[in-house]
Amino acid sequence: MDLTFTSTLIFFVLVPLSLFIFTKSKTTSKNNSPKPPKSYPIFGSFFTIVKNKDRFVQWSSEIITNSPNLTFSIHRSLGRWIVFTANPANVQHLLKDNFHNYEKGDFFKVTLRDFLGDGIFNSDGQTWKFQRQVASHEFNTKSLRKFVANVVDSELSERLIPILRKVAAEKTVIDFQDILQRFAFDNVCKIAFGYDPGYLSPSLPKEKFAVAFEVAVKLSSERFTSFIPLMWKIKKGMNIGSEKQLKVAIGEVRNFAKELIREKKRELEHKSSLESVDLLSRFLSSGHSDEDFITDIVISFILAGRDTTSAALTWFFWLLSDHKEVETEILREINGTASEGASAYDEVKDMVYTHASICESMRLYPPVPTDSKEAMGDDVLPDGTVVKKGMRVAYHPYAMGRVEKVWGKDWVDFRPTRWLERAEGGGEKWSFVSRDNFTYPVFQAGPRICLGKEMAFLQMKRVIAGVLQQFRVVAAAKTEPEFVTDLTAKMKGGFPVRIEERN
Repeated sequence: MDLTFTSTLIFFVLVPLSLFIFTKSKTTSKNNSPKPPKSYPIFGSFFTIVKNKDRFVQWSSEIITNSPNLTFSIHRSLGRWIVFTANPANVQHLLKDNFHNYEKGDFFKVTLRDFLGDGIFNSDGQTWKFQRQVASHEFNTKSLRKFVANVVDSELSERLIPILRKVAAEKTVIDFQDILQRFAFDNVCKIAFGYDPGYLSPSLPKEKFAVAFEVAVKLSSERFTSFIPLMWKIKKGMNIGSEKQLKVAIGEVRNFAKELIREKKRELEHKSSLESVDLLSRFLSSGHSDEDFITDIVISFILAGRDTTSAALTWFFWLLSDHKEVETEILREINGTASEGASAYDEVKDMVYTHASICESMRLYPPVPTDSKEAMGDDVLPDGTVVKKGMRVAYHPYAMGRVEKVWGKDWVDFRPTRWLERAEGGGEKWSFVSRDNFTYPVFQAGPRICLGKEMAFLQMKRVIAGVLQQFRVVAAAKTEPEFVTDLTAKMKGGFPVRIEERN
C-alpha cells in the first residue's frame, strides 16, 4: 500500500467515519455509572479513548471501580485489546504467580527502545535478569545507602533550603513541582553518574541534559497514544515533527551519558577504593564495560529516580497543605526522632507516622498510575477474564487506591492512620501496618519489585523532615490540581506555593 493510497483512505473514508463515531461515543449508562466504551470495526474504542485522553487514568479508574470484578477490557484499534484490572488476585497472577507469561512485550519495548534501549525497564528474559542481578547486588550495599544519604543531605542543605528561605523572605510564589523535580534530578545524577548538573542552583538554570531528558520522556510517551504504531514510525522514518525533536533529544541524552561514562572509566583507573561512590562506578568496577549496556541501565535509573520521588513528594505536600492535623503529627515525630550524631538512615527509619503519610499520599496519587504487560500465551485470570496471546494486561494502582471494599467508605480521605496501630503495651507510639504488594502495587510486586524502594523512602523522609522543620508549604490555589501523566504522574500546570518560615 503506497503513501498516496494511505492518505486518500485516511482523509476520505476513515476521517468522516471517525467523526461519526466520536459524536456517538458514550461511556456512561442512563444512571451515569461509567461503563466500558463501545467498540467499532477497525477503530475499536480509539475515539472514546482520545475523547478522554486528558483524564484517561481517572476515566479508566471510574470504569474499573464500577465493574463487579474490578476488571474490564477495551479494544484500542485494529484488533488490539487491553485488559485493565484493580483486582489484587489478578495483580498477583500477573506479577508473580504467572510471571513468565507476562513480559514487557514488543509493543512496549519497540516504543521506548530509542530512549531506554535494552535497559532494565525495557527488557525481558535473560537481558532483564542479568541487569536485575547486577543492580540488586549494588542496591543492597551499605556504602551505596550511605552515599545516597550524603547526597540528599548535601542537596537539601546547600540548595533546597536556601532557595525556600529566599522565597519566604521575598513572599513570592514558586512552582514547587519544578523545584522538587530539579532537586530529584540533581540527586539522581549524582547517585547514578557522580555528576552534578546543578539544576537546582539559585538561578534555576535550563540545564541542557535535564531539558533534553524531559523532552525525551514526554515525546516517547506520546508514541503510546498513536492510532496505530505505524504513524509514529512513518514520522520517524521521514524525520519530521515530534519524531525529529525526539531524535535530537535522545541523541543529546545518550551522547552526554556516554561521555560521562568514558570520563568515569578514566577516573577509575586512578582510584583504589569504591567506598561511597556512584552507581556508574560500581557497575564499571564490577567488570561491565559495554558502553551501550551501561548507558541503558543508567538512563533507566535516572528515569526511575527523577520522576517518581518528585511526583510523590509534590502530591504529598499538596495534601499536607490541606491537612494541618497531619502536618502537626509529622512535626511532632520529626522533633522526637532528631538526635545529634545520628545517621540520616537511623533518623528516618523511626519516622513511622511520616512513612504512613507518604504511603497514604501514594495510595491516592501513585507516581506510576498504570503499568501493563503483554501475554506470551493464552491465559485466564483468577477472576475468569480470558486473555489471548498478544493482549496487554494493565494493573491500575490509581484505581486500586480507590476500591471501597479494600480501603473503606472513607477511601477518598487522606488518613495516614489507616496504615497504623498503637504499639503493643499502649502508649503513644505507632506501629506501621503494611499492605501486601498486590493490594498496593505502587512499587510493583513479584520479581520486578522496585529495587530502589528503600532508597526512595529515605530520600522522601529526609526532604520532608528538612523542609517541615523550617517552613510551611502553603498551596497558592484552593482547588485540587489536575492529575496528568506521561511516563509518570504530574500536576498539570505545576504546583504554585507560598513558603512561610516557622518561628
